[in-house]
Amino acid sequence: MSHDTSKTMISGSLAKKPSTSVHLLAGGTAGLILSFTLQPLDLLKTRLQQQQREIHGYRTSIGREIRKLAKVRDLWRGALPLTLRTSVGAGLYFTILSQSRQYLDGLKARTKKSSLSVLPRLSHLENLATGFVVRALVGVITMPITIIKTRFESNMYNYNSMYEGFEGIYMNGNKAGSYRNFFKGTAATLARDCPYAGLYVLFYEGFKNDLFPPLLRPVDGPDSVFAGMNNTLAAICAASVSTTITAPFDAVKTRLQLAAPLQKQLSIVDVTRQLVGEPGGIKNLFSGVSLRLGRKALSAGISWCIYEELLKKL
Repeated sequence: MSHDTSKTMISGSLAKKPSTSVHLLAGGTAGLILSFTLQPLDLLKTRLQQQQREIHGYRTSIGREIRKLAKVRDLWRGALPLTLRTSVGAGLYFTILSQSRQYLDGLKARTKKSSLSVLPRLSHLENLATGFVVRALVGVITMPITIIKTRFESNMYNYNSMYEGFEGIYMNGNKAGSYRNFFKGTAATLARDCPYAGLYVLFYEGFKNDLFPPLLRPVDGPDSVFAGMNNTLAAICAASVSTTITAPFDAVKTRLQLAAPLQKQLSIVDVTRQLVGEPGGIKNLFSGVSLRLGRKALSAGISWCIYEELLKKL
């Protein structure tokens, strides 16, 4: 097959707009693969962030947390709620994001189309806004399962089943339970996830369409290989930058969601002051950032590559 024929086939594939169900299936599949593969990094990050370092001056580390685990499979504690959250969340996120981007793309005639993706090419502001708003919506929908995931990963709660986890969060040490407990830390989560998602889409589209193509174009091989390499590198770099910027909100969110039953409910500002006031100071706001960087970079590189490639094939 000639290079021109290959380009024609790829262009035809990219011109086809995937249906909503295809976006849902592609996003859900990417999320399902990721949730199992990267769960150990999530668990270790949660264990690092839960530590209150003013207690006896003790400071935990990745090595210490790994040695505490009785079995290797304990690294996958919380895998079920993570799988549910990631597969459902990713499916919803990619679907709503794609529909929002296609809607904005259809509002005015576009003169520039990406040759590397089936996704529409928007302005920087539109990329930032769609990522931010869609993440907020999906974040609220998946918040209950997010809290269960965080508590399963922590060693502060010894839930033996999903039902026990739901019951424990609902009651939270009180005789009269409340559904509000399932949304504890929502503000901190959205303060982390919404800017992250907005920045991620902004950087991803910029790296994918503007920065990497001129650098990678000399690479020999079919256009499909070039597109996959370009999209993966763009996703990894975008995730790394966005993760570093939003790391403090992740530390605050985890501490809020692991608050003990009957403990006075703290605000984002209260927890931030608490973290900064502990031994370590400002560095506590970046606790677990290396694990989150590794997870987010791998997650983005794998998920967006799987997602975009599945869109071309389904």
